[in-house]
Amino acid sequence: MTDALPPTPWQQAVVTGGAGFLGSHLCEHLLNAGIAVDCVDNLASGSLENVAHLAGRPGFRHLAQDVSAEDTVELLAGPYDLVLHFACPASPADYLRLPLETLDAGSLGTRNMLAVAERDGARFLLASTSEVYGDPLVHPQREDYWGNVNPVGPRSVYDESKRFAEALVTAHVGARDADAGIVRLFNTYGPRMRPHDGRAVPTFVCQALAGEPLSVAGDGSQTRSLCYVDDTVAGILLVAASRSVRPVNIGGTDEVTVRDIARRIVELTGSASRIDYVERPADDPQRRRPDTTLARELLGWSPHVPWEEGIKQTIAHFATARPASGPDARS
Repeated sequence: MTDALPPTPWQQAVVTGGAGFLGSHLCEHLLNAGIAVDCVDNLASGSLENVAHLAGRPGFRHLAQDVSAEDTVELLAGPYDLVLHFACPASPADYLRLPLETLDAGSLGTRNMLAVAERDGARFLLASTSEVYGDPLVHPQREDYWGNVNPVGPRSVYDESKRFAEALVTAHVGARDADAGIVRLFNTYGPRMRPHDGRAVPTFVCQALAGEPLSVAGDGSQTRSLCYVDDTVAGILLVAASRSVRPVNIGGTDEVTVRDIARRIVELTGSASRIDYVERPADDPQRRRPDTTLARELLGWSPHVPWEEGIKQTIAHFATARPASGPDARS
């Protein structure tokens, strides 16, 4: 991973959801920068395998805690300089399986972690998502776009959890002068994703490696803007190190159809897999690409890893891990 973290006064950080795909990369990078890390994760969707290589390192510890629980603020004694709130089921397979827990993570969990940050005078950063834009009517999506979200649809538990969390953070900034920011993440992918989490890249890779048909939702014409995990982590930490209290988009700028992602994965794996087209999920966004002007102008951030190069590294990870094939793909 590249060194994306500028000099900061941080000595102790807490990363909620730290045993998840993205959270584990954040924990690793912070440790590499000499910052002690409390990885808070109840393992509802995370895995200790993601942080096993960090377990013996000085300054790292895993705390098995549900951030929405009443005793969270008391148990997370700190003191912390940095609070990264990333705890929330993020894949369709998880938030559909854990709908109430997903809503709790965005509401009670966010409130608790804001209280931890306020107690310690720490910088707080919320991991939000491109899902706050729903099935967007504006393209590409700028941070000042309000979105087009179905509040009672199948994806609503995740979408509205994040939208409420953003409102809560914004209220704390206005009412309590909190040092709190929001980062909206678009289609992050890379090593440590789970093969069965329902997202397109790990599902396609595992199906191709197993020689199984790749299940593409709808006709595959819907677009995504993939961002390799190293680039995403770099953007997150730059937002954290800034004083920005505005939402900031972090995501890839190469817009690719889901069908083309599947085809390229077949080619890169050398697989004989065919592509099968399956029913498209309700409220599946047709187009998704962030306007990253703010991240570029405010932080000097832009993604560096081309999506095909990131796919190669992701394939290498799954090929070594020898995962089982995943369920039907989502977009």
